[in-house]
Amino acid sequence: MPVEDINTHAWTVYGRRQLARAYTPPVPDQMSWAPWEGVGPGAEILGAITGRRVLDIGSGAGHHAVHLAQAHGAYVTGIEQSPTQHERATSTHADVQGVQFAQGDVAEYLAGTEPFDAAYAIGTLAFVDPHRALPALRDGVRPGDPLILSLLHTDLHGRGPSTEVAPCEQMILLRDDPPLPTQMWILAPQLWEDLLTEYGFRVEAIDLLHHPDENTPVIQQLIRARRLPDRPARVSSRPRSTRPPVAHAAVGVGAILLSEQGILLGRHRRGTLELPGGTVEAGESFEAAVVRELGEETNLFARPGDIRLLGTLVDHVEGVLRVTVGALVHAWQGQPATQPDENVGDWAWHRLDQLPDGLFVCSAQILTAWRPDLPIDHTPAHFTPFAHDAPSATTAAGLA
Repeated sequence: MPVEDINTHAWTVYGRRQLARAYTPPVPDQMSWAPWEGVGPGAEILGAITGRRVLDIGSGAGHHAVHLAQAHGAYVTGIEQSPTQHERATSTHADVQGVQFAQGDVAEYLAGTEPFDAAYAIGTLAFVDPHRALPALRDGVRPGDPLILSLLHTDLHGRGPSTEVAPCEQMILLRDDPPLPTQMWILAPQLWEDLLTEYGFRVEAIDLLHHPDENTPVIQQLIRARRLPDRPARVSSRPRSTRPPVAHAAVGVGAILLSEQGILLGRHRRGTLELPGGTVEAGESFEAAVVRELGEETNLFARPGDIRLLGTLVDHVEGVLRVTVGALVHAWQGQPATQPDENVGDWAWHRLDQLPDGLFVCSAQILTAWRPDLPIDHTPAHFTPFAHDAPSATTAAGLA
Protein backbone atom coordinates (compact mmCIF):
# COMPACT_ATOMS: atom_id res chain seq x y z
CA MET A 1 0.00 0.00 0.00
CA PRO A 2 1.41 3.47 -0.86
CA VAL A 3 2.69 5.45 2.12
CA GLU A 4 0.05 8.17 2.07
CA ASP A 5 -2.72 5.56 1.66
CA ILE A 6 -1.44 3.89 4.84
CA ASN A 7 -1.80 7.21 6.65
CA THR A 8 -5.27 7.90 5.27
CA HIS A 9 -6.41 4.45 6.37
CA ALA A 10 -4.97 4.94 9.87
CA TRP A 11 -6.66 8.30 10.38
CA THR A 12 -9.93 6.96 8.97
CA VAL A 13 -9.90 4.15 11.52
CA TYR A 14 -8.95 6.67 14.23
CA GLY A 15 -11.84 8.96 13.28
CA ARG A 16 -14.29 6.05 13.20
CA ARG A 17 -13.28 5.05 16.74
CA GLN A 18 -13.64 8.62 18.00
CA LEU A 19 -17.07 8.89 16.38
CA ALA A 20 -18.09 5.68 18.15
CA ARG A 21 -16.94 7.19 21.44
CA ALA A 22 -18.78 10.44 20.59
CA TYR A 23 -15.65 12.32 21.58
CA THR A 24 -15.06 15.85 20.35
CA PRO A 25 -12.09 17.85 21.65
CA PRO A 26 -13.06 21.19 23.19
CA VAL A 27 -12.41 24.40 21.31
CA PRO A 28 -9.22 25.76 22.91
CA ASP A 29 -9.02 29.14 24.62
CA GLN A 30 -5.75 29.80 22.80
CA MET A 31 -3.72 28.27 20.01
CA SER A 32 -1.23 25.55 20.98
CA TRP A 33 1.32 24.28 18.48
CA ALA A 34 2.29 21.17 20.47
CA PRO A 35 0.26 18.25 21.87
CA TRP A 36 0.69 19.76 25.32
CA GLU A 37 -0.56 23.18 26.43
CA GLY A 38 1.31 26.16 27.79
CA VAL A 39 4.43 25.71 25.66
CA GLY A 40 5.39 28.06 22.85
CA PRO A 41 3.59 31.00 21.24
CA GLY A 42 -0.07 31.35 20.31
CA ALA A 43 -2.03 32.43 17.24
CA GLU A 44 -0.08 35.69 17.00
CA ILE A 45 2.58 34.02 14.86
CA LEU A 46 -0.01 33.77 12.06
CA GLY A 47 -0.02 37.58 11.90
CA ALA A 48 -3.08 39.75 11.45
CA ILE A 49 -5.71 37.23 10.34
CA THR A 50 -8.94 39.06 11.15
CA GLY A 51 -11.07 39.02 8.01
CA ARG A 52 -8.48 36.98 6.14
CA ARG A 53 -8.66 33.50 4.60
CA VAL A 54 -6.68 30.88 6.55
CA LEU A 55 -6.10 27.24 5.61
CA ASP A 56 -6.03 24.55 8.33
CA ILE A 57 -4.14 21.57 6.84
CA GLY A 58 -5.29 18.27 8.31
CA SER A 59 -8.00 19.96 10.33
CA GLY A 60 -9.13 16.81 12.17
CA ALA A 61 -12.05 17.47 14.48
CA GLY A 62 -11.99 21.17 13.54
CA HIS A 63 -11.43 22.70 16.99
CA HIS A 64 -8.41 24.81 15.97
CA ALA A 65 -10.24 26.24 12.97
CA VAL A 66 -13.21 27.17 15.16
CA HIS A 67 -10.93 28.90 17.66
CA LEU A 68 -9.35 31.09 14.96
CA ALA A 69 -12.76 32.03 13.55
CA GLN A 70 -14.39 32.81 16.90
CA ALA A 71 -11.47 34.37 18.77
CA HIS A 72 -9.63 36.08 15.91
CA GLY A 73 -12.25 36.73 13.25
CA ALA A 74 -10.53 34.67 10.54
CA TYR A 75 -12.29 32.88 7.69
CA VAL A 76 -10.90 29.38 8.09
CA THR A 77 -11.08 26.45 5.70
CA GLY A 78 -10.19 23.07 7.14
CA ILE A 79 -9.00 20.49 4.62
CA GLU A 80 -8.96 16.88 5.86
CA GLN A 81 -8.05 13.70 3.97
CA SER A 82 -9.79 11.26 6.34
CA PRO A 83 -13.57 11.08 5.73
CA THR A 84 -14.28 10.11 9.33
CA GLN A 85 -12.19 12.98 10.71
CA HIS A 86 -14.05 15.28 8.32
CA GLU A 87 -17.34 13.86 9.63
CA ARG A 88 -16.27 14.63 13.20
CA ALA A 89 -15.72 18.28 12.28
CA THR A 90 -18.88 18.80 10.28
CA SER A 91 -21.13 16.97 12.73
CA THR A 92 -20.07 19.34 15.52
CA HIS A 93 -19.05 22.63 13.91
CA ALA A 94 -20.94 22.81 10.58
CA ASP A 95 -22.93 25.87 11.68
CA VAL A 96 -20.01 27.92 13.05
CA GLN A 97 -19.77 31.24 11.23
CA GLY A 98 -16.49 31.84 9.44
CA VAL A 99 -15.55 28.14 9.18
CA GLN A 100 -15.94 25.65 6.36
CA PHE A 101 -14.64 22.11 6.05
CA ALA A 102 -13.56 20.24 2.94
CA GLN A 103 -12.66 16.57 2.59
CA GLY A 104 -9.88 15.50 0.26
CA ASP A 105 -6.18 15.70 -0.55
CA VAL A 106 -4.57 19.04 0.28
CA ALA A 107 -2.54 19.24 -2.94
CA GLU A 108 -5.57 18.49 -5.11
CA TYR A 109 -7.72 20.92 -3.13
CA LEU A 110 -5.22 23.78 -3.49
CA ALA A 111 -5.02 23.24 -7.25
CA GLY A 112 -8.66 24.27 -7.55
CA THR A 113 -8.98 27.21 -5.15
CA GLU A 114 -7.74 30.76 -4.72
CA PRO A 115 -4.52 31.21 -2.70
CA PHE A 116 -4.91 31.74 1.05
CA ASP A 117 -3.65 34.60 3.23
CA ALA A 118 -2.10 32.15 5.72
CA ALA A 119 -1.80 28.39 6.19
CA TYR A 120 -0.86 26.16 9.09
CA ALA A 121 -0.59 22.49 10.03
CA ILE A 122 -0.44 21.20 13.59
CA GLY A 123 1.33 17.86 13.50
CA THR A 124 -0.27 16.86 10.20
CA LEU A 125 1.98 17.82 7.29
CA ALA A 126 4.45 15.08 8.29
CA PHE A 127 1.93 12.54 6.94
CA VAL A 128 2.23 13.92 3.38
CA ASP A 129 5.24 13.64 1.09
CA PRO A 130 6.89 17.09 1.31
CA HIS A 131 7.86 16.95 -2.37
CA ARG A 132 4.12 16.87 -3.10
CA ALA A 133 2.75 19.10 -0.34
CA LEU A 134 5.19 22.01 -0.46
CA PRO A 135 4.85 22.84 -4.18
CA ALA A 136 1.07 22.85 -3.71
CA LEU A 137 1.39 25.16 -0.71
CA ARG A 138 3.69 27.48 -2.64
CA ASP A 139 0.86 27.99 -5.13
CA GLY A 140 -1.79 27.91 -2.39
CA VAL A 141 -0.40 30.73 -0.20
CA ARG A 142 -0.15 34.32 -1.36
CA PRO A 143 3.34 35.81 -1.79
CA GLY A 144 4.52 37.38 1.45
CA ASP A 145 2.08 35.46 3.65
CA PRO A 146 2.90 32.94 6.42
CA LEU A 147 3.06 29.16 6.53
CA ILE A 148 3.31 27.78 10.09
CA LEU A 149 4.19 24.11 10.59
CA SER A 150 4.24 22.14 13.82
CA LEU A 151 6.09 18.86 13.23
CA LEU A 152 7.40 15.98 15.29
CA HIS A 153 11.14 16.27 15.99
CA THR A 154 11.83 13.53 18.56
CA ASP A 155 9.33 10.77 19.28
CA LEU A 156 8.27 8.99 22.48
CA HIS A 157 11.26 6.67 22.20
CA GLY A 158 13.74 9.54 21.94
CA ARG A 159 14.42 8.83 18.26
CA GLY A 160 15.51 11.98 16.54
CA PRO A 161 14.77 13.34 13.06
CA SER A 162 16.05 11.93 9.80
CA THR A 163 18.60 13.68 7.60
CA GLU A 164 17.10 12.24 4.41
CA VAL A 165 13.67 12.84 2.90
CA ALA A 166 12.16 9.46 3.72
CA PRO A 167 9.24 8.37 5.92
CA CYS A 168 9.58 6.20 9.01
CA GLU A 169 7.03 4.13 10.92
CA GLN A 170 5.23 5.74 13.83
CA MET A 171 2.17 4.71 15.83
CA ILE A 172 -1.05 6.56 16.63
CA LEU A 173 -1.65 5.63 20.26
CA LEU A 174 -5.21 5.10 21.48
CA ARG A 175 -6.42 4.73 25.04
CA ASP A 176 -8.51 1.57 24.71
CA ASP A 177 -7.62 0.26 21.24
CA PRO A 178 -4.52 -1.13 19.54
CA PRO A 179 -2.10 1.46 18.09
CA LEU A 180 -2.40 2.35 14.41
CA PRO A 181 0.77 2.19 12.25
CA THR A 182 1.55 5.21 10.08
CA GLN A 183 4.43 6.53 8.01
CA MET A 184 5.76 10.00 8.87
CA TRP A 185 8.33 12.33 7.39
CA ILE A 186 10.22 13.28 10.60
CA LEU A 187 13.01 15.43 9.23
CA ALA A 188 15.88 17.43 10.71
CA PRO A 189 15.22 21.19 10.93
CA GLN A 190 17.90 22.00 8.36
CA LEU A 191 16.32 19.55 5.94
CA TRP A 192 12.90 21.14 6.38
CA GLU A 193 14.49 24.54 5.79
CA ASP A 194 16.20 23.29 2.63
CA LEU A 195 12.93 21.86 1.31
CA LEU A 196 10.94 24.99 2.10
CA THR A 197 13.61 27.15 0.46
CA GLU A 198 13.60 24.90 -2.61
CA TYR A 199 9.85 25.32 -2.98
CA GLY A 200 9.64 29.09 -2.63
CA PHE A 201 9.49 29.85 1.09
CA ARG A 202 11.79 31.76 3.43
CA VAL A 203 12.19 30.18 6.85
CA GLU A 204 12.10 32.87 9.53
CA ALA A 205 12.50 30.71 12.65
CA ILE A 206 12.59 27.10 13.80
CA ASP A 207 11.90 26.52 17.49
CA LEU A 208 12.07 23.26 19.40
CA LEU A 209 9.17 22.87 21.85
CA HIS A 210 9.99 20.52 24.73
CA HIS A 211 7.50 18.55 26.79
CA PRO A 212 6.80 20.14 30.21
CA ASP A 213 8.05 16.94 31.84
CA GLU A 214 11.80 17.11 31.24
CA ASN A 215 12.01 13.31 31.46
CA THR A 216 9.80 12.93 28.40
CA PRO A 217 11.92 12.87 25.22
CA VAL A 218 9.20 14.12 22.84
CA ILE A 219 10.16 17.36 21.07
CA GLN A 220 8.06 19.29 18.57
CA GLN A 221 9.47 21.55 15.82
CA LEU A 222 7.72 24.84 15.17
CA ILE A 223 8.64 26.26 11.77
CA ARG A 224 7.70 29.79 10.78
CA ALA A 225 8.04 30.34 7.04
CA ARG A 226 6.81 32.91 4.56
CA ARG A 227 5.95 32.55 0.90
CA LEU A 228 8.52 34.42 -1.19
CA PRO A 229 7.43 36.83 -3.92
CA ASP A 230 7.36 35.45 -7.43
CA ARG A 231 10.62 36.24 -9.22
CA PRO A 232 11.67 35.91 -12.84
CA ALA A 233 13.77 32.86 -13.63
CA ARG A 234 17.47 33.44 -13.06
CA VAL A 235 19.70 33.74 -16.11
CA SER A 236 22.77 31.51 -15.87
CA SER A 237 26.07 32.79 -17.22
CA ARG A 238 27.25 29.30 -18.10
CA PRO A 239 25.90 25.72 -18.06
CA ARG A 240 25.91 23.96 -14.70
CA SER A 241 26.38 20.27 -14.06
CA THR A 242 23.59 18.48 -12.23
CA ARG A 243 26.17 16.40 -10.34
CA PRO A 244 27.15 17.55 -6.83
CA PRO A 245 30.69 18.88 -6.33
CA VAL A 246 33.39 16.50 -5.19
CA ALA A 247 33.81 16.70 -1.42
CA HIS A 248 36.98 18.53 -0.40
CA ALA A 249 36.36 19.03 3.30
CA ALA A 250 35.48 16.91 6.32
CA VAL A 251 33.11 18.38 8.93
CA GLY A 252 32.70 16.82 12.35
CA VAL A 253 31.77 17.46 15.97
CA GLY A 254 33.41 16.57 19.25
CA ALA A 255 31.58 16.67 22.60
CA ILE A 256 32.99 17.46 26.02
CA LEU A 257 31.11 15.84 28.90
CA LEU A 258 32.48 16.95 32.26
CA SER A 259 31.38 15.17 35.44
CA GLU A 260 32.75 14.98 38.97
CA GLN A 261 34.98 12.13 37.78
CA GLY A 262 36.43 14.15 34.89
CA ILE A 263 35.86 14.15 31.13
CA LEU A 264 34.51 11.25 29.09
CA LEU A 265 36.94 9.57 26.69
CA GLY A 266 36.68 6.35 24.69
CA ARG A 267 39.30 4.23 22.97
CA HIS A 268 39.24 3.89 19.18
CA ARG A 269 40.01 0.56 17.58
CA ARG A 270 43.23 2.13 16.31
CA GLY A 271 44.27 2.92 19.87
CA THR A 272 43.71 6.65 20.26
CA LEU A 273 41.56 8.12 23.05
CA GLU A 274 38.72 10.31 21.82
CA LEU A 275 35.83 12.52 22.83
CA PRO A 276 32.39 11.37 21.67
CA GLY A 277 31.70 12.73 18.21
CA GLY A 278 31.94 12.12 14.50
CA THR A 279 30.94 13.32 11.07
CA VAL A 280 28.06 15.77 10.58
CA GLU A 281 25.49 14.26 8.24
CA ALA A 282 23.84 16.15 5.36
CA GLY A 283 21.11 18.50 6.55
CA GLU A 284 22.05 18.03 10.20
CA SER A 285 22.71 20.84 12.67
CA PHE A 286 25.80 20.66 14.86
CA GLU A 287 23.65 20.20 17.97
CA ALA A 288 21.71 17.39 16.31
CA ALA A 289 24.97 15.73 15.29
CA VAL A 290 26.19 15.80 18.90
CA VAL A 291 22.91 14.29 20.15
CA ARG A 292 23.00 11.56 17.50
CA GLU A 293 26.67 10.69 18.02
CA LEU A 294 26.23 10.51 21.79
CA GLY A 295 23.38 8.07 21.37
CA GLU A 296 25.14 5.96 18.75
CA GLU A 297 28.54 5.78 20.46
CA THR A 298 27.79 5.93 24.18
CA ASN A 299 24.03 5.28 24.61
CA LEU A 300 23.73 8.62 26.42
CA PHE A 301 20.73 10.85 25.75
CA ALA A 302 21.03 14.65 25.58
CA ARG A 303 18.78 17.41 24.29
CA PRO A 304 19.90 20.03 21.75
CA GLY A 305 19.17 22.70 24.36
CA ASP A 306 21.75 21.11 26.69
CA ILE A 307 24.53 21.66 24.15
CA ARG A 308 26.71 24.75 23.87
CA LEU A 309 28.77 25.06 20.72
CA LEU A 310 32.25 26.40 21.44
CA GLY A 311 33.53 27.25 17.96
CA THR A 312 35.20 25.85 14.87
CA LEU A 313 38.67 24.34 14.50
CA VAL A 314 40.22 24.26 11.04
CA ASP A 315 43.28 22.30 9.97
CA HIS A 316 44.52 20.24 7.01
CA VAL A 317 45.08 16.50 7.09
CA GLU A 318 46.62 14.81 4.05
CA GLY A 319 45.35 17.56 1.74
CA VAL A 320 41.78 17.55 3.12
CA LEU A 321 40.38 20.60 4.92
CA ARG A 322 39.07 19.42 8.29
CA VAL A 323 36.49 21.53 10.16
CA THR A 324 35.65 20.41 13.68
CA VAL A 325 33.05 22.04 15.92
CA GLY A 326 33.63 21.59 19.64
CA ALA A 327 30.64 21.37 21.95
CA LEU A 328 30.12 21.37 25.71
CA VAL A 329 27.26 19.13 26.89
CA HIS A 330 25.76 20.48 30.11
CA ALA A 331 23.33 17.65 30.89
CA TRP A 332 22.66 14.09 29.78
CA GLN A 333 20.88 10.92 30.84
CA GLY A 334 22.19 7.39 31.19
CA GLN A 335 25.56 5.75 31.73
CA PRO A 336 28.19 5.51 28.98
CA ALA A 337 28.57 2.05 27.52
CA THR A 338 30.33 0.46 24.56
CA GLN A 339 27.93 0.06 21.64
CA PRO A 340 27.97 -2.74 19.05
CA ASP A 341 29.60 -1.99 15.68
CA GLU A 342 31.02 1.35 16.86
CA ASN A 343 34.70 2.17 16.38
CA VAL A 344 35.05 3.82 19.80
CA GLY A 345 34.23 2.14 23.11
CA ASP A 346 35.59 1.39 26.59
CA TRP A 347 34.22 4.73 27.77
CA ALA A 348 35.72 6.05 31.00
CA TRP A 349 36.02 9.30 32.96
CA HIS A 350 39.47 10.93 33.19
CA ARG A 351 40.49 13.68 35.58
CA LEU A 352 41.64 16.87 33.89
CA ASP A 353 44.89 16.87 35.87
CA GLN A 354 45.61 13.25 34.89
CA LEU A 355 44.79 13.14 31.18
CA PRO A 356 46.34 10.15 29.39
CA ASP A 357 48.69 10.27 26.42
CA GLY A 358 47.51 9.23 22.99
CA LEU A 359 44.62 11.66 22.50
CA PHE A 360 43.16 11.86 19.00
CA VAL A 361 44.32 15.13 17.41
CA CYS A 362 40.78 16.55 16.91
CA SER A 363 39.86 15.77 20.53
CA ALA A 364 43.06 17.35 21.79
CA GLN A 365 42.41 20.49 19.74
CA ILE A 366 38.86 20.78 21.11
CA LEU A 367 40.05 20.38 24.70
CA THR A 368 42.71 23.11 24.43
CA ALA A 369 40.29 25.42 22.64
CA TRP A 370 37.96 24.94 25.61
CA ARG A 371 40.69 25.08 28.27
CA PRO A 372 43.91 26.61 26.91
CA ASP A 373 45.63 25.88 30.23
CA LEU A 374 45.45 22.10 29.74
CA PRO A 375 48.95 20.61 29.19
CA ILE A 376 48.14 18.82 25.93
CA ASP A 377 50.51 18.56 22.98
CA HIS A 378 49.02 18.47 19.46
CA THR A 379 49.39 19.92 16.00
CA PRO A 380 47.97 23.46 15.84
CA ALA A 381 44.57 24.37 14.38
CA HIS A 382 42.86 27.69 13.71
CA PHE A 383 40.09 28.17 16.29
CA THR A 384 37.20 30.60 15.79
CA PRO A 385 35.03 30.82 18.91
CA PHE A 386 31.35 31.50 18.56
CA ALA A 387 30.07 34.90 19.65
CA HIS A 388 29.03 33.87 23.15
CA ASP A 389 32.61 32.79 23.96
CA ALA A 390 35.04 35.37 22.59
CA PRO A 391 35.15 38.16 20.02
CA SER A 392 37.99 37.03 17.76
CA ALA A 393 39.75 34.08 16.22
CA THR A 394 42.75 32.42 17.85
CA THR A 395 45.15 29.58 17.27
CA ALA A 396 44.70 26.37 19.25
CA ALA A 397 48.32 25.33 19.52
CA GLY A 398 49.75 22.45 21.46
CA LEU A 399 52.80 22.72 23.70
CA ALA A 400 56.04 23.25 21.82
